[in-house]
Parts: sequence; structure tokens; C-alpha cells
Amino acid sequence: MPRITIIETGLVSPQFRERHGSYPKMFQRMVAAADASVSCDVVSVANGEPLPDPMTLDAILITGSAAGVYDDVAWIAPLEAFVRTAHDQRVPMVGVCFGHQLIAQALGGTVRKSEKGWGIGRHVYRLVPDNGLLDGETIAVAASHQDQVIVPPASARTIMSSDFTPHAGLLYANGTTLSVQPHPEFTADYAGALCELRRGLAPDALVDTAKASLAEELDHATLGGVVTRFLTGRTPA
Repeated sequence: MPRITIIETGLVSPQFRERHGSYPKMFQRMVAAADASVSCDVVSVANGEPLPDPMTLDAILITGSAAGVYDDVAWIAPLEAFVRTAHDQRVPMVGVCFGHQLIAQALGGTVRKSEKGWGIGRHVYRLVPDNGLLDGETIAVAASHQDQVIVPPASARTIMSSDFTPHAGLLYANGTTLSVQPHPEFTADYAGALCELRRGLAPDALVDTAKASLAEELDHATLGGVVTRFLTGRTPA
């Protein structure tokens, strides 16, 4: 069974870490729920750990982060080079939120802070028919972001979209790279805590509506299963 190497690019705020865990812990729970036989390793560039040679890895999962992909952070350029090598060598790779944006930027896309403001709470995305990964017409997943992929790389096909986030899911032509803007690893509880954290940055009405939206059904298990199978090469039982 392939091992998934989680690249930790962001740290959960101390006030949330004890209750909700780190981002790698959230992804490990997501993966275990989809396939308990899959193992994960963690490389924390956010804590200064060096990136491994991507050619030595079975599969790669890049987490979210409070950083922007355009920020002057020492590990971003090396991570972009890491992504390009993994993509070129067809190492299975998934990016979520910051990871989604970082992969897009590394492979020639454009990312910036959106004039639409904060995307928080439960978001519903349209699915492109016959996309090969996700069935149905829509999927509902928690989001927490201001930055967006504005122009996808030429090699990417948009498979998830909404009016707020036109390029919420990208599947790359090499068949081994996938990225999504929303967070299948989040619990509704943690997504709600992040909504409250945005109060004062986002309008109160938006925060209240976003928190209330999380009481509705979320398709995190569905998207988490797709991500896990994409990285491990397993099809549904």
C-alpha cells in the first residue's frame, strides 16, 4: 500500500490545536476514514523541516496555510520546485486550499487575493459531468479562504466550480495531480471556529450566515474518499 507524505505548510492556531489537532492530524483522520490501511508520513516545512526528494515518495498531499503563495516565505520557492518535479515525474499529488493554489502557481497559473472577499462556511460547488472522479451534479464542502486561483495552468481542467470560486477543483492532464480549494479534512466544528476567527475581518452577517450553513449536510467523506483513492490508486470497494 502506498504511503502518503503530508507536506504541512501551515500551523493550527494554539487555541484550536488541542481540540482539533494539526492539519496533518486532520488529514490523517480523513484518510483513515476512507481507508484504514493507508499510512501517512509528515514533513513540516512550516516548522523548518527540509523537503524530501519527491522521487522517493509514493504520494504527496499539500495542506492549507495562513500564508499566501505570493508571500516572501523561504520555503515557498523550494516547494514550487518540488511540485514541478513531482508533477513531471507523475508522482500522485493532491493540494488543498493553499496546496491547491501553490500547485497552480508552480505550474503556470495565477493566484491572488480575490475581490470577492472571504469564502467561509459551507460552499456548494458544481461538478463537471464525466470528470472521472466525482459523481453527481454538486458537492458541499467547508471553505476558508480569500486567495483564489484566478487563471488555471494550461494543463489543468476545472472540475469543480461556483460563482464565488470559479476554479475550485483542478485535475491536471498528467492524470496524477489534483487540487481542490475547499477543505474535506475539516470537521464542521473546526470550520465554525474558523468562521468566528474571521469576525472583524469579514462582515458579521457573513460570519453568522457561514456558521449557520455548517449545520447542513457536508460531503467531506465523499471528497476525502476521492482524494485518498486518487493518491493510493485504489478504486471504491
